[in-house]
Amino acid sequence: MKKLLLALLATATLHATPWADHLGIQLWSLHKTFAEDTTKGFDEIKAFGLEYVETAGTYKLTAAQLHEELKSRKLKAVSAHMPYERLKTDIAGAIAEAKTLGVKYVVVPWIPHKGAFDVAAAHTAAADFNTFGAAFRKEGIEFGWHPHGFEFAGAEGERPFDVIVKETDPKNLFLEIDVFWVAHANVDPVKLMNKYPDRWKLMHVKDLRKGAKTDDTGAAPESDNVAVGNGSIDWSAVLNTGHKLGVKYYFIEDETSEPLRNVPESVQFLRAVK
Repeated sequence: MKKLLLALLATATLHATPWADHLGIQLWSLHKTFAEDTTKGFDEIKAFGLEYVETAGTYKLTAAQLHEELKSRKLKAVSAHMPYERLKTDIAGAIAEAKTLGVKYVVVPWIPHKGAFDVAAAHTAAADFNTFGAAFRKEGIEFGWHPHGFEFAGAEGERPFDVIVKETDPKNLFLEIDVFWVAHANVDPVKLMNKYPDRWKLMHVKDLRKGAKTDDTGAAPESDNVAVGNGSIDWSAVLNTGHKLGVKYYFIEDETSEPLRNVPESVQFLRAVK
């Protein structure tokens, strides 16, 4: 009876928060392992006890092989990161890959640029995003963008980030918030989500070391990444705001030097946040 009660308590804890059933992991978290041994990488992802994943490349596999590796471990890819440059030159191939993976979302994680990313570059990106998004939408796939911090330079309301949001059709572009990079750019994640309440569908759950130097360069040392719950982010406020605004999936993206130790700690913390 005691074991049964403990099992029931564990199940209740697992489902105590609205994001617990939608918690996943960005495969980039183990990119170093995947580069050396893809089988080991997938096995380690499975060991984290999460069902959903977001891909970042195919690790020298075909999309079909990647899909089978995940399926064999009862893992489901719901989102895929794809390079901006690929969508410019091979949108048809990107759509075909997304369909093979079975994902609902495709996300651009980085806008290539030289020097400062300015408003002029934002106008170009917005136009491209509308084109990409319309093409994916015709195939039943939603297209999104993951800001990386450098888009927040300038005055609020006139930043490249704001320009892109204002110049894109919400039907063509949703937003994936990376909480680390937003906070690192000295922007309040909760205020940002509330400013554009209808655009957020995915979240990268990643914590910023307390006392870390912040700026809008979109770059930070690995040591500024810590296990979720050990940093400066108010996760109760962030997660509850995300849930209120309709965020569908919450992907842990661990960019610390020890993901095998820190991902389980992050999972435990996130399942307990009220």
